[in-house]
Amino acid sequence: MNKSKIVHILLFVLGCALSLFYLSPMFILVNNSFKSLKEIYLNVLALPSKMGFVNYTTALEKLNYTESFMNSLAITVAAVILLIVISSMAAWVMVRYKTKTSTMLFMFFTSALLIPFQCVMLPLVRFMDKLSFMNRPGLVFMYIGFGGSMSLLLFHGFIKNIPEELDEAASIDGARPFQIYSMIILPLLKPIAVTVAILNTMWIWNDFLLPSLMINKPGWQTLPLKTYLFFGQFSKRWDLATAGLIMVILPVIIFYLICQKHIVKSITDGAIK
Repeated sequence: MNKSKIVHILLFVLGCALSLFYLSPMFILVNNSFKSLKEIYLNVLALPSKMGFVNYTTALEKLNYTESFMNSLAITVAAVILLIVISSMAAWVMVRYKTKTSTMLFMFFTSALLIPFQCVMLPLVRFMDKLSFMNRPGLVFMYIGFGGSMSLLLFHGFIKNIPEELDEAASIDGARPFQIYSMIILPLLKPIAVTVAILNTMWIWNDFLLPSLMINKPGWQTLPLKTYLFFGQFSKRWDLATAGLIMVILPVIIFYLICQKHIVKSITDGAIK
């Protein structure tokens, strides 16, 4: 056996070991979701003595899953769509109309990435309360503000690689600026738009802090907020919490797997062309 084969085998073994290491938290979560609370306290790593979906059915009822899921879905979809449209439109204008003002605005947006949310959390929430904007539309508005900088930065770098001749040709044919953006530029942004959608969906869907400050009211709560109900002051229902967490993260995993196919397809199409 030559040296290259030995290296490939060692890399394969190392990759498998790292994969098992990174997947171990997910295994523990799934494993404990089928166990009773007593079994979890006795041994976290042991397999369940009896397989059943009692924890899932109970957690489904406690979470009021349908209502909470629809709240999370409405907030996430609205915020992500608006982020994609507003950020891509702003990035296109900043790239195509290069002035001192557009450069300063771009630097202003990118520098906002350095400011932690915790630094502006309390003043911003107090300001939104004075505007009577402590509701779901207000939460979507804040997500656009916090996610806009990163989204604009990604779109800005991608649009710089799109030839300006496409805009000029459409303009000669009589297209207006919005028509150029919507009919020429936006379809070309599909790969980076999917990436922006994945990144923003994952943190908006799983976010706990901002919804707890903005919409922590009965009937408005998202799935991450509802899972907090399993952790009381005197007891912690780990059996129901693990099942509830699986049901919370499952939609995001499915969304990521679907969008990943689109990313790979867009990359391969671009390579062939």
